[in-house]
Order: sequence, then C-alpha cells, then structure tokens
Amino acid sequence: MSATEPETGEAARTILSTKAALAALGQGELELGSLLPWGSNYTFLATIHHKDHLQFPVVYKPQRGERPLWDFPEGTLAKREVAAYFVSEMLGWSFVPPTILRDGPHGPGSVQLFIDFDPNHHYFNMSEEEKPCLHRVVLFDYLTNNADRKGGHIVLDPEERLWLLDHGICFHSEYKLRTVVWDFAGFPIPDAMQTELHSFKKKFEADAEFVPTLQELLSVREIGALQRRTNDLLEAGCFPNPGHCRNYPWPPL
Repeated sequence: MSATEPETGEAARTILSTKAALAALGQGELELGSLLPWGSNYTFLATIHHKDHLQFPVVYKPQRGERPLWDFPEGTLAKREVAAYFVSEMLGWSFVPPTILRDGPHGPGSVQLFIDFDPNHHYFNMSEEEKPCLHRVVLFDYLTNNADRKGGHIVLDPEERLWLLDHGICFHSEYKLRTVVWDFAGFPIPDAMQTELHSFKKKFEADAEFVPTLQELLSVREIGALQRRTNDLLEAGCFPNPGHCRNYPWPPL
C-alpha cells in the first residue's frame, strides 16, 4: 500500500515524529478521498490540510459506516481505535499511528495518520531477525484483547519501523483474543518488558488523567478488564498460550 494522493514526503514524516501530529489531525481541514476497497466497514483515504501548507494522508473511519456486530456495542469501533493508540503511548511502545476522534464529512469517526508500507512485507514473511520486535506486539494484543490481529495488520514503513493497524474490535470485557502471532507462547516475558508492564499497571492508580481518558472511549467494565489482563500478565510472567476457543482470525491475512 502506498500513498499516491497526496505524497507523504518529508513533511508528513516530520509531523509523525512530533506531538504536533495530534494537533494537526484534530485542527486540520479533512478532505475526503477514495473509499478503501477492503474491510467490512467504511474506510476512507483522506487528506489533512494544516497550516503552512502542510498536507498529509490519513485514514478516516466514520462511526456511521461501522457494520453492526453482535458482541460489540454499536458505534464504538472508532473509539476503540483511539483507545488502542492511547494505550500504546501509555505503554511507551508507540507502534499505533497517531489516532484521534473527530468530526468529518460523514460524521464523527477515527482519523489516523496514514502509514506508507509494502503490502508484501508483513508478519507471514518476516525474517527470523525481524521477529523479536513482535514480543511487545503479543503483549499489546493480549492487553487490548485484540479480536482480529491478522498478519497484514503488522507492517513496516520504508524506514523499517514497526506499525500495528486496525484496532476496531479490541478491549471487549470478555476474552476475545484472536491473533496469528503465537511464536512466543509460554516463553518468559523479558525483564525489560515486565518493567514496562509494571509502569503501565501503576497508571491505573497513580496517573490522574489515565482512567478518565479511557472512560471517554471504553466502558467501566472494559477498563476493569484491561486492568485485570495487565495483572494477569505480570502474575504469569510469560507470554500467553492459546485458549480453548477460536484463537486465530479469519482470514489470517
């Protein structure tokens, strides 16, 4: 997948590396582009026009274009996309592109910085040298209870930076984990990552803005389940094993 309208360019890469990304996503003019041809929900490639003639591509997912699901409350998928970004940042892992909730041409929805990547380079053809970067992906998907981690949702940009995409069906209060990444099942969680999980755990009590921000995006039960999954990972001290229900998404790519 490659952005052809408009060019990503140096300007977009610069804004990606700064806190100005969220400001630009929220304050810039959102110009609707083409409807992306995959996925069950309406997803648009759009353009943000911001000050100083800066423009860059984004992915816009309006709430009114979400296909109803029997197990997720209607109109909540866009908020879950934003919650995934927020949790990724609070963990210090920063592999979900900057994402906000805002109004757009088809009403409120999630707006996420578009990542330029090679669609032929994904989880299923990662080299053994690349796979260690997936340790935190496994932990993140367990924490967020990701019900749809396909191989094509794990991508690398032209600078070989890892990104995770599509988090609309995450954070359910019941166990829903479905992922293709089970490479490390049962292995001990490295010490550095356990330290990061401990820091994340403390935010539920010590960070005055953490839970209120989540409450704008998730239900009280879902936040409680996120906290419980954090505790469970730390108590287990190892990467999760597949459960007794369907633990692989379909299609896997």
